[in-house]
Amino acid sequence: MPGFSRFAAGLTGLLWLGVPSALAATPAELYQAQTIVTGTEEPNRQIGFKDCLETVLVRVSGDQRLMQKPEMQALRNKAADFVQSFRYHDRLEGIPIHDEQGTHDRPHDLTCLYKPAVVDKLLAQLGSKPWRGERPPIAVFLTAEQGARHFVLTADGDRGETMRESFVNAAVPLLMHVSFPKANQFAGLDDKALRAADMAKLDRLARQAGADRALAGSIVWSDKELGWIADWRLSNRGRTYQWQVRGVSFDEAFRVAVKGAAQILSGNGQP
Repeated sequence: MPGFSRFAAGLTGLLWLGVPSALAATPAELYQAQTIVTGTEEPNRQIGFKDCLETVLVRVSGDQRLMQKPEMQALRNKAADFVQSFRYHDRLEGIPIHDEQGTHDRPHDLTCLYKPAVVDKLLAQLGSKPWRGERPPIAVFLTAEQGARHFVLTADGDRGETMRESFVNAAVPLLMHVSFPKANQFAGLDDKALRAADMAKLDRLARQAGADRALAGSIVWSDKELGWIADWRLSNRGRTYQWQVRGVSFDEAFRVAVKGAAQILSGNGQP
């Protein structure tokens, strides 16, 4: 198993236990990226290099806006030049080849390692910089509504297991640390009251639950949008930020939540 996979698995275990790690990432953890490619041939490797470059730039800086900068296209075209080393892990390792296509169609994890100085220089060219230090652990206060069904996502609730898992998966690539308060840590707030609660109160509850601050959100299923409408709130340095995404899967809604939190906490402003 690649080093990143071992790190991600360990971090996932912490998150599922509701233990928000406050350890700062080492350079080896921070300056690497992983993507899934088909086989190990050169054409798909080049596609993977582009994906990994985008991932590591956002991972190190926390700045989601970098991907929209016009300079990114030129960097993507030279993505292989910035990779220090790379490795593969067969996602079907141990499963025999079962058709005539061989190994070139099997999915692999491609892990790319980068020198910090190389990535930092690219960020400077893009007008950004590394996000140093610890990444604050976040407690997620989430309400979900689909038709007549509505509930608050808790660490110990029977509902929402796949949502908790999805949130963890969204957090790992950015080295963010998320946890979910237990039902008795909501101070009696139901889903309606939670949506209206001010962030100062939720931040206090987050700290009582062992996190640094709260990420508040709601997701509502929309037949019209053919997906979820997700609204998010997070306070930082005296300001409350709000952002939204519409018509998406809850996996994407949670990725938007974590990316937005990273952008705010890294000092890069409104998601």
